[in-house]
Amino acid sequence: MQVQFYLPKAADPSEASADRSEVLGDSREAKGNNQLLLACQLCAAMYRQNLKVFVYCANQQDAEQVDEVLWQFDAHSFVPHNLVGEGPARGAPVEISWLPPKNNRQVLINLTAAVPAFANRFSQIIEFVPAAESDKDIARQKYKHYRQLGVTPQTVQAS
Repeated sequence: MQVQFYLPKAADPSEASADRSEVLGDSREAKGNNQLLLACQLCAAMYRQNLKVFVYCANQQDAEQVDEVLWQFDAHSFVPHNLVGEGPARGAPVEISWLPPKNNRQVLINLTAAVPAFANRFSQIIEFVPAAESDKDIARQKYKHYRQLGVTPQTVQAS
């Protein structure tokens, strides 16, 4: 099992945020926007590598947000995806859910605050380190959990 923790991109005040607000809408809190967008970009990259992805969310509302962002990708970078219970019987290349997976997938993108009990079913797991210092303890606890499982997580700087 390979585990990667994506570190947040350093804020660049000179960078325009118009692209993100168009994709994510203005109603979401800033702390989750970059993580959500990065998760969707990773879904697209993994789809292009012919990998089956399971995006695990804390609740149905979060899953629907991921679904909505993926639908808003332009036609050239469309990612076939579905919410759990929708689409083909074996699921689209990217399946989004707040429930444990029913189908085998290679990659887990975990958008919850804990390591799911089914994490060991995946060969690759992607986690995120929150940008807010007050939320980083969640990522530290997950990192420790993976270490206790005998896995040495890698850290990746989000670009």
